[in-house]
Amino acid sequence: MFKEVITPRFYETDAYGHINNTVVNQWFETARRPIFELFARGPDIKDWCIILARTEVDFIGQTYYGKDVEIQSCIERIGNKSFVVGQEMYQDGGLVARGKAVQVHFDQQLQVSLPLTVEQIEQLAKWMKPGDQ
Repeated sequence: MFKEVITPRFYETDAYGHINNTVVNQWFETARRPIFELFARGPDIKDWCIILARTEVDFIGQTYYGKDVEIQSCIERIGNKSFVVGQEMYQDGGLVARGKAVQVHFDQQLQVSLPLTVEQIEQLAKWMKPGDQ
């Protein structure tokens, strides 16, 4: 499992004073940074070999400006060419959102999915959801 702390910005709030629901997917993506680094073939983002195939978010509670948010991420499943990242967002110690992202190992030039390498599988396995190892 890996963690990321996000400090909500004022412009991310909506008319009700909550963090806008569209922001949560952005924060979840930000928290997946360690995974992106695993699939980077160099400093140029065009050389990265990963794409996003699907996301889902369940809103459990309300999130507010003025208090940090912690996102906990783990790998829930590893397939042949893809894997599922599970994420939970907490504010004031309470769960406020839960989500999943399906990421695919992908060759940008050939426009095809690729099998995960042994090294990638080993690295992803280190972040498996506790109890699923």
